[in-house]
Amino acid sequence: MPGFEVLYQAAALCLMYPDDDFRTRLPLLREAAPQLREFADHAALTPPRELAAHYVEVFEAGQDRSLYLSVWREAAPAPSEELYRAHGLETTGEEPPDFLPAVLEFASRTGNAGLLAEHRDGLDQLRSKLDDFGTPYATVLDAVCATLPPVATGH
Repeated sequence: MPGFEVLYQAAALCLMYPDDDFRTRLPLLREAAPQLREFADHAALTPPRELAAHYVEVFEAGQDRSLYLSVWREAAPAPSEELYRAHGLETTGEEPPDFLPAVLEFASRTGNAGLLAEHRDGLDQLRSKLDDFGTPYATVLDAVCATLPPVATGH
């Protein structure tokens, strides 16, 4: 799954709380990751307070659209701080290591999308919930999931 590092970095930014720094990066994000242009255009046209309120409504209002991989109850273990350290990365402590933007950042910096692939089923569930909710954030998950192998369905 090489070559998707820029997309993963851009998706991580899209899935973080939309602060002023996010807004200043939108033009670069839009050009660097064409797969995310629909979301970037939406974010650029939405007033900052409205975008921030929408983020809270989508991701912080309930567990059914959580950005924490451990919520999705899969067989795959959640990433740990030790895993990040083993690859020369440090977590900030602001969010646990299973926070999806942190996992995307990990994949971007290491070129290893294994964690994303291991949690593909949960990512698909989240993508479906976002799509059902009717939020443009669903397009970010669409772009990430399009880079991953399908979920194995063997019994």
